[in-house]
Amino acid sequence: MNIIREFRRKDHKRYLEAFDIFKYIGPGLLVTVGFIDPGNWASNFAAGSEFGYTLLWVVTLSTVMLIILQHNVAHLGIVTGLCLSEAATKYTPKWVSRPVLGSAMLASISTSLAEILGGAIALEMLFDIPIVVGATLTTVFVMIMLFAHSYKRVERWIIAFVSFIGFSFLFELFLVNVDWPEAVYSWVTPNFPEGSMLIIMSVLGAVVMPHNLFLHSEVIQSRELNKRDEQGIKKLLKFEFYDTLLAMLIGWAINSAMIILAAATFFQQGIPVEELQQAKSLLDPLLGHAAGIVFAFALLLAGISSTVTSGMAAGSIFSGIFNESYNIKDIHSKTGVLSSLLIALLIIFFIDNSFQGLIISQMILSIQLPFTVFLQVYLTSSKNVMGKYANTKWSAGVLYSIAIIVTILNIVLLFSF
Repeated sequence: MNIIREFRRKDHKRYLEAFDIFKYIGPGLLVTVGFIDPGNWASNFAAGSEFGYTLLWVVTLSTVMLIILQHNVAHLGIVTGLCLSEAATKYTPKWVSRPVLGSAMLASISTSLAEILGGAIALEMLFDIPIVVGATLTTVFVMIMLFAHSYKRVERWIIAFVSFIGFSFLFELFLVNVDWPEAVYSWVTPNFPEGSMLIIMSVLGAVVMPHNLFLHSEVIQSRELNKRDEQGIKKLLKFEFYDTLLAMLIGWAINSAMIILAAATFFQQGIPVEELQQAKSLLDPLLGHAAGIVFAFALLLAGISSTVTSGMAAGSIFSGIFNESYNIKDIHSKTGVLSSLLIALLIIFFIDNSFQGLIISQMILSIQLPFTVFLQVYLTSSKNVMGKYANTKWSAGVLYSIAIIVTILNIVLLFSF
């Protein structure tokens, strides 16, 4: 009988642990939003419309790289209790931390500019609202979400938005004839069609974004923030990986769906897509008016949700300079959020070409990203920072290799612009 009771006790414990993971789902999905932002939409539709299914492997490769980097920076937050900005301030001299974090703030403004523009473009598609007015409405709505709601509520909104975006593309895919054998083959088979290098670099370069690295190390601490004992750290490390893996796979599926949709519609018709407005206007006659509306509404939610996470990241970066964690009620976090959103909105007022604005914003991200990635890998490889949880030589080698690849891609992408 004792053996049976012990078996039942262990079985019940495993059952509870299986459901325990749901308490940890959330931080990774906030990061996924940056993986499906309007910049990614433009790159993916260009890839699918010009080269069909051929470049699906780029989404797979970029997702693997993103999982490794985001998993690594989340470890920093769990083990140290500090976000990437706080850790840089604490463990590196000011002549290193201040330039990197200052440039990260500029990159956050650049990111917010692109995300706000995405929401504005969607409003123009849906209601014929001018870009400047749409950008203002997007910014105001995002600020209401950030300042009037707790983090938990914002997280739930983001999860709902990501879910709708995913279902939107499922709906779109049901309307087209997809060559699934070719899609599956292309997911795992690298191919470099003539003239495809710029788009390949755009897809890869737009996946790993500086603000997401800062954001993930911050929001992961919303899970058992004050639990710093050995058992708590190990539990967080385990469940964080599941959260990151699930979130990045969702991002992989949504990005893949964009390329597949473009391949099955525009590529089949021989129509290259260079702007998001063009994609919506072309979907209407090909798949019906409903498909175009769903596309535009999904883009609106992508723009809003990615602007929210961009603002949160800016608040985390700025407060970290003052050795503080993100708290929307704190003056430094508020300053970071407002600086990112309002400066980005102000710049949009002076942009005549929204597509050119997106390109310029990506150029700024390309310049800053290597500094953030190398800073992250340095900190997570330091025993002074991470103790026994520091990267092993093998994992540090993999991370530095990814950092070098990302740097080369972004430098080449910068010169191509």
